[in-house]
Amino acid sequence: MNPFDFSTWLQSALQEDIGPGDYTTLATIPDSAIGKAQLIVKDNGVIAGITIAEIIIQSFDPSLKVTTFIHDGDVVKKGDIAFIVEGKSQSITTIERLVLNVMQRMSGIATETHRLTQMIAHTNCKLLDTRKTTPNFRYFEKEAVRIGGGSNHRYALYDMILVKDNHIDFAGGVKPALSKISEFIKERNLSIKVEVETRNLSEVDEVIETGVAFRIMLDNFTPETLREAVLHINGRVETEASGGINENTLVSYAETGVNFISMGALTHHVKSFDLSLKAIK
Repeated sequence: MNPFDFSTWLQSALQEDIGPGDYTTLATIPDSAIGKAQLIVKDNGVIAGITIAEIIIQSFDPSLKVTTFIHDGDVVKKGDIAFIVEGKSQSITTIERLVLNVMQRMSGIATETHRLTQMIAHTNCKLLDTRKTTPNFRYFEKEAVRIGGGSNHRYALYDMILVKDNHIDFAGGVKPALSKISEFIKERNLSIKVEVETRNLSEVDEVIETGVAFRIMLDNFTPETLREAVLHINGRVETEASGGINENTLVSYAETGVNFISMGALTHHVKSFDLSLKAIK
């Protein structure tokens, strides 16, 4: 994963949720009150965000103690207790929603990623995420994909060059685009990988002839044409399938021999996991 400024994110998230103060908590719970709460799992699936939750809690109030019983990536069932947090009751109540929001989103993504990766476990194909993520929440969503058994594609626009159809069309074609990229990398003395999206075998051949790309994305190919393309490429570069692939077609794509399948649905079309933080009386 790429470096992530967690403290800046946390400060922004707390400002959004708490602002000048959690008035309900301040009005109802004495400052001296000490309590415990447990995180209850209310769905079946894969848990994610335990480590992040600990960091959030202890960054907000270092005096809070967290005792964990399950870990990121564990398969959980309804009724499991993920952890117990104890300390100032005001702090527990105030930080509750941020912890739940992060963990519910991450666990939903991890659960769906795990389910889909199990569907193609009989192949050598790996499942990738995309940049179709929630603004300012990408780090957590991509971490959830990894926890669920998937792999991370590029993190952002700066850690891999991915030449897509618009780049190619605006540049005047595959070869002009890749020629410009080679010059750009040399001028800036960059150490960066290049992937190119292709729409047909003619573009595939152009990419291979340039020798610039380490991976070719085969976009909106059918399983049949994808299999043909993979055989045509014959291991000269890595291959990735993308474009409209869903759980109904995933296996047929993975069985073509393609190295990777990228699915935006891993992060943009996922149901949040059901979790609850409840006081222990």
